[in-house]
Amino acid sequence: MVYYSRMDDPQLLRYSRQILLPQVGIEGQQRLLAARVLVIGVGGLGSPVAMYLAASGVGHLVLVDHDKVELSNLQRQITHTTDRIGVAKVTSAQHTLAALNPEVQVTAIVGQLDPEALVEQVQLADAVVDCSDNFATRFALNRVCVTNKKPLISGAAIRLEGQVAVFRPDQADSPCYRCLYKDMDELAESCSQTGVLAPVVGIIGSIQATETIKVLLDIGETLTGRLLVLDALAMEWRSIKMRKDPDCPVCGTGATR
Repeated sequence: MVYYSRMDDPQLLRYSRQILLPQVGIEGQQRLLAARVLVIGVGGLGSPVAMYLAASGVGHLVLVDHDKVELSNLQRQITHTTDRIGVAKVTSAQHTLAALNPEVQVTAIVGQLDPEALVEQVQLADAVVDCSDNFATRFALNRVCVTNKKPLISGAAIRLEGQVAVFRPDQADSPCYRCLYKDMDELAESCSQTGVLAPVVGIIGSIQATETIKVLLDIGETLTGRLLVLDALAMEWRSIKMRKDPDCPVCGTGATR
């Protein structure tokens, strides 16, 4: 990261409540302003992630999504509006974020990244946030993050349940997403098939944004090595410890990357 040399008065005012935090301060805010975050998916999870990161002053957000806004999205994908039905989700999100914080640079990529482009975007990012809705994308993104040792903040939500975890391939003892899930076929459900309660994705996305900021600022205890699971029907949380799998085909001792 290249830190901003100074902050002007409007910036100091905009981020004042954040700067007041001893864990952030002016130096931390400058660090956020200099950061670049890759967000894969701008749906139910990606909407709050992008909005909170933009509001917090993360300087450059790269949004990737191949879908267009549909009426059925609006129940939970809060970065989009009724008048944008038919518009590319990344374009819709770009308009929302520009209105929220015009200082933030937003790169909107319509479509799915091919392997070469995915590697390039991951390498440029300081952190990667997985807000996708399918396991093929999650596994591919995890592999590229492991290869390039980039922090990956992963979230998922379905029905009245959600989960979030942080994977740090830049840390030797951190498991990767593939250590947690062995086979994408065993979990091939989607909210279009089973449904999802709108605020649940907001809760999980907000935690992803919080963990991303903590990773960027190197503060607190992140969810590295832990899977945080929400049962919203009972409003109960569970924290499950994860361990690195030595036989993992992605990050294990015999992995080929």
